[in-house]
Amino acid sequence: MRADLRSARAGCAALAVLLAAGCAAMPADGPPERVGLPPGPGAENLQVRVFPVPPHKGEDPRDLLAGFLAASNADEAKDYETALKYLTADAGKRWNPQAGVAVLATTPHRDETVASPEAKTITVSGTKVAELDEGDSYRVVSDASYQQQFTFVKETDGPDKGEWRIDRLPDGLIIDQTNFKNGYRAVHRYFYAASDPSAAGESLSVMVPDPIYLRRRTDPLTAAARALAAGPSGWLAPAVYSAFDRVHIQGAVTVGDDRTATVRVDVPDFAGRQTNCTQMATQLFHTLADQQGKAQIDRVDLAGEKGGCSVSATQAAASAPGHLAGTSGAEQYYRLADGQLLTVQGDGPGRAVPGPLGGQTQPKAGAVAVRRDGAGAAAVSADGAALYVTGLQESDKLGEPLLTSHVPKPGQGLASPSWDGRQNLWVVDRDPAAGNVYMVRGRTVVKVQVDGLGGRTVQDVRVSSDGTRVAVVLQDGDGARSLRIGLILHEGTASAPRARITELRAVAPLLTDVASVSWADTDQLLVLGKEQGKLQLLHYVGTDGSQSSDSPLQGGESMTSVSASESRTGESVPPVLALSSDHRIFRLQGNQWREVALQGQQAASFDYPG
Repeated sequence: MRADLRSARAGCAALAVLLAAGCAAMPADGPPERVGLPPGPGAENLQVRVFPVPPHKGEDPRDLLAGFLAASNADEAKDYETALKYLTADAGKRWNPQAGVAVLATTPHRDETVASPEAKTITVSGTKVAELDEGDSYRVVSDASYQQQFTFVKETDGPDKGEWRIDRLPDGLIIDQTNFKNGYRAVHRYFYAASDPSAAGESLSVMVPDPIYLRRRTDPLTAAARALAAGPSGWLAPAVYSAFDRVHIQGAVTVGDDRTATVRVDVPDFAGRQTNCTQMATQLFHTLADQQGKAQIDRVDLAGEKGGCSVSATQAAASAPGHLAGTSGAEQYYRLADGQLLTVQGDGPGRAVPGPLGGQTQPKAGAVAVRRDGAGAAAVSADGAALYVTGLQESDKLGEPLLTSHVPKPGQGLASPSWDGRQNLWVVDRDPAAGNVYMVRGRTVVKVQVDGLGGRTVQDVRVSSDGTRVAVVLQDGDGARSLRIGLILHEGTASAPRARITELRAVAPLLTDVASVSWADTDQLLVLGKEQGKLQLLHYVGTDGSQSSDSPLQGGESMTSVSASESRTGESVPPVLALSSDHRIFRLQGNQWREVALQGQQAASFDYPG
C-alpha cells in the first residue's frame, strides 16, 4: 500500500510506468513477446485535497460519526481543529489523535445501540490490514478483526446545547485504505548502521533507510527533518544509531535557488562538535534529498545557535544508502547445469569466470553467490554437503570446504549463500535434524542465533548490502513458505565474533508460498510468490510490509527464481533477472521480458553479485 513512490530512487524506478499502467507477462513457453499495456488508471493516481466540515445543527450520531471520521483525516492547517468540534469539551481533552492509525480494508461498518434518549453508542468495525504506531512506522496486519465504540451524549449547556457530541472514543485515527493512500506519503529517514564490535578495523559508514508515513498536508522537508531528529523506529533502533541525540529542529527547512537546504537546530554551540555536526548534516542530506529528489538539493547547511557546518552531495555520497551494494548491475552471473559459472555484461556472450568456478569443478557446484565487490565467490556443492569460498583469479584454488552438512537426502543441506557489503557470507543449513544459519567471515564460521522461529525452519536468507537486515524464508510443518524480515545484531570480539537474527516480522503475510526473494533497493524486496488459490506473481514489498504498487508484476508459473540489485548508477536501475523451470533466463527491460541467449546451454541460476 505504499502511497508515494520516491521519484528519485524508487527500487522499481525502471518499472514505474509498467507497474502503474499494468503488468508485463513472462512467457510460459516459446520466445519472449512484447506485451501490450492497458492505459494507465489516471484519476486513481491523483491526490485529492480534502477539507474538513464542522458538524451541522441537528445531526444525528450516525452522521456525526461519519463527519468526525472524515474531519480527523482531512487536510487542515491546524491539527484536528475541526474534528475536535465533534467532541465534548472533556472528550477533546482526553482524545490523543497521535496514538496511531488503524488502516481498514474498506469504509468501517457502524452499528448503533440506543442506551437512553440522551446517550447512544455506535460500534465501528471492519478488517484491519495495517497500522501506524505512535512513531508513524507502518506495520502490515493479516486481516485482523477491528472493533471500537463511540459514545454520544447530548450537550446540556453552551452554544451546542441539545446537540449530539462524541463523549467517549478510542485514541488514534481510523481510516480506510483508499483514504490512507490519498492522505499519507512515505518518508524515508536515514540512520547510520551500528558499528560491529567483532569486526577487525574501522567499520564502514553507511546509511540505513527507516520508512515512516506522514500526512501529506505537512511541509515535506520540515516534517522529514523533524522525524529524523526524533530517532529511528523501535524496530530498527537496535541496528542503527543517529547523530541527533536530544537535538531538535528549529523552525522550517528552506531550500534556496542555489539548491542549498538550510536547517537550524537547538545546539548552543558547535565549537568542538564538528564531527557530530557533519554527521547530522549528512543524515539530513540523504533524508531531505529523498523527499525533494537528489537533483534538487546540492548541499545542506546546518546551523546551531553558534557555528555550524555544510555537507555537499559529493561528501554525503561516501555514506550513501546502498554504496556497499557493489557493482552497478552491469555484471551478472549465471551457472550452467554442469556447475560452471559464467559472467555476462549487457547482451554480450557469457564467458567463464577465472579461477576454479569457471571450469568443471569437483565436486560440481550447486548454488553460487559472487561477492559484492566481484573479487570472490561462495559455492555450495550440488549435493548440498559442502560450502567453499574461493577467489575469481586464474591462480585461485577451490581448497577445502569451510562448512559441511550431514545431508539426509537431496534438496536439503547447505543452501542460499548470501553476501553483505562487509564481506560477511551467510548460508543456511536445511538439515532437518540440525538446521542452522551460519555467518562466514574470512575462514571463521559462526553459528547464528535466530530468534522467534516458533517451530518453523529457515529455508533461505538474503542479506541487505548494509548488513543490518535480512529477508528470511520460513517453512512450517505443513510445508508453507512465508517471508519475514529480521535485524542482524553483531556481538563478541574479532577473535570470537557472534551474530544474531532477531525481531522477525511479517512483510508479505498474504503470500502462502514464497518461491524466491531478492533485495531490489535498500528498502525494498522483490518477492516471487503466490497467495492462497492464486497464480504466482512478482511483488515489490517495502521493508515495512507496504506494497510499492497496487499491481503485482506478472511472472507466470514457469518462474523459479528472481534476482534484483540494490546498486544504482544515477537513475539507472539494473533489470530484474529471472530463471524459468525449463532452464531459460530472462531480463525484464522496460515492459518486455528478453531471453538471454545461452547458445544451447542450460542455466541453473542467474544472479547479481550478493
